[in-house]
Amino acid sequence: MLFFRRKRDVGHLLAASHDLFNAPRDQDRSLMSTVVEPKKNRGPGKSKGNADQPNTHVPESTTLELPQTGGKLRLDQPQAEDADGFSSLVAQKAAKKRDLAKPTKADRVRASNISWWAVGWLAMAHIVCLAAPFTFTWTALITALVLHWVAGSLGICLGYHRLLTHTGMKTYNWVRYAFAAIGCFAGEGSPLDWVADHRKHHAHSDLEGDPHSPHDGGIWSHIFWLAFHTHNGDRDAYLTRWVPDLYKDPAMRAFDMLFLPIHIVASFALLGIGYAFGGWELGVSMLVWGMFVRLVAVLHATWMVNSASHMWGYQNYETTDDSRNNWLVAIVAYGEGWHNNHHAYPRMAKHGHKWWEFDITWQAIKLLRAVGLVWDVVDYRTVAEKKARDAKQSAAA
Repeated sequence: MLFFRRKRDVGHLLAASHDLFNAPRDQDRSLMSTVVEPKKNRGPGKSKGNADQPNTHVPESTTLELPQTGGKLRLDQPQAEDADGFSSLVAQKAAKKRDLAKPTKADRVRASNISWWAVGWLAMAHIVCLAAPFTFTWTALITALVLHWVAGSLGICLGYHRLLTHTGMKTYNWVRYAFAAIGCFAGEGSPLDWVADHRKHHAHSDLEGDPHSPHDGGIWSHIFWLAFHTHNGDRDAYLTRWVPDLYKDPAMRAFDMLFLPIHIVASFALLGIGYAFGGWELGVSMLVWGMFVRLVAVLHATWMVNSASHMWGYQNYETTDDSRNNWLVAIVAYGEGWHNNHHAYPRMAKHGHKWWEFDITWQAIKLLRAVGLVWDVVDYRTVAEKKARDAKQSAAA
């Protein structure tokens, strides 16, 4: 039995217990924002609220491994040497956070965890690009540029990222599936894996457990991290932890099987269209440029968000990570380069927060909203900001 000599000891224990048993909800809030406060508007007592983030429930574990001893400890069982139980509960909460961060880079980098499918896929795409100088045609180049925008901006930036990962808008199911299919065409994996990795990135941005932080090396954050499974061998548990909303959707799970067929069908379509209009020469040119050169270019544009936008650029907001706004990345990645803005307010579908921060993907979202295909778009930083804007619009009407 524990004896408390002062009332504040009881208060400390209750507060610690509340934090501990609400750890999953704390973790979900970390997915919402890493903002501390505006970079140039610091001041005491200012609100740091953000747009509401949908809850992705994480089941509580009943035991923890003690890092010092390797033994097991119940979450509600303080160690004998802790007279008030307070320091024990704090240690358990820290251990739980470390557990949620797994697998870390140190856990993942081993021969048995190499993703040979990813290594083979990426190697093949880059090797085929060696034929690009010998198969160039202006028609194929224009096709590649158009498909780069379709796959990169609509598929990855809008579909995988702002819609599926951060739920920055609402839409019909068929629209969600259409954007998921376009995202597959970008060649960056299925929606389940992409969204799971990105949600974990936000939860542990530039900390231990971030799947692709430059703290583990610039080249690692750009491409090498893909060589090793992020789920560390237990994909079901990983997806259940990070994408329970998508994992329970049979149609989203189906894209695991549709990923390769989508690319095969698209490849034959490009080859056939080129052959129909210009014979084998144009057909092969359309295949090499429209499929593989375009695919590799989209890959590296996206990877620059993970690497360059956490290394170089400026900040509008002071966040807990190293996210930066990088104008070059914003150009090649269709607005994703305004990365510090995004990490400050992840659910906000508009990534450019200054007048000069042009975000072409945001323009596509506005068009979709205008024609009624998306609604409830998160185009505000805080609920208070939204209410003030709505009130101003109502007064002007």
